[in-house]
Amino acid sequence: MSIVQNKKAFFDYTVEERFEAGLVLEGWEVKAIRAGQVQLQEAYVIVRGSEIFLLNAHITPLRTASTHVKPEPTRTRKLLLNAAEIRKLIGKVERSGYTLVPLDLHFSKGRIKLAIGLAKGKRQYEKRAAESARDWKREQSRLMKQRSR
Repeated sequence: MSIVQNKKAFFDYTVEERFEAGLVLEGWEVKAIRAGQVQLQEAYVIVRGSEIFLLNAHITPLRTASTHVKPEPTRTRKLLLNAAEIRKLIGKVERSGYTLVPLDLHFSKGRIKLAIGLAKGKRQYEKRAAESARDWKREQSRLMKQRSR
C-alpha cells in the first residue's frame, strides 16, 4: 500500500531499476508517516562511504509529538539495503553516471519501505517527447470512446 509517490521523478528521470530499502526512523516519524504527513518532492538519495542516505525528505511532525523530543522534519535518514545491493548501486552511480531517486514510500508487511530507482536524467527534448506521447495516448482513447458510441 503506497503512502506517497514522487511523480516528478518519472518526469525528470528514466528509471531503469527499482530497489526496496528500509529506513532508519524515529518513533514520531513513523506516526507522522502513518498519518500521511510526508513529502518526497525535494528528496534525493546520496552515497556516503559505503552507506546510502535519504536527504531532504520532509516529514511533518504531528501536533501530539512528544514534548521532550525536538523533531527535525528534514533530517538525513539512513537507508537499509543488502551489502551486495549497496555495492551494485555504488558502482553504477560512480562509474556509469546514474542517479538514485526516491520513487515512493509504502508499507510492506507492516514496515515502512522506500522504493528507490536507479535512473538517468532526461534531457529537455526527451521530456517534451514523453509529454506529447502521453497527450496523443489521451487523445486516442478519447477518439476511441467517441467512435464506440
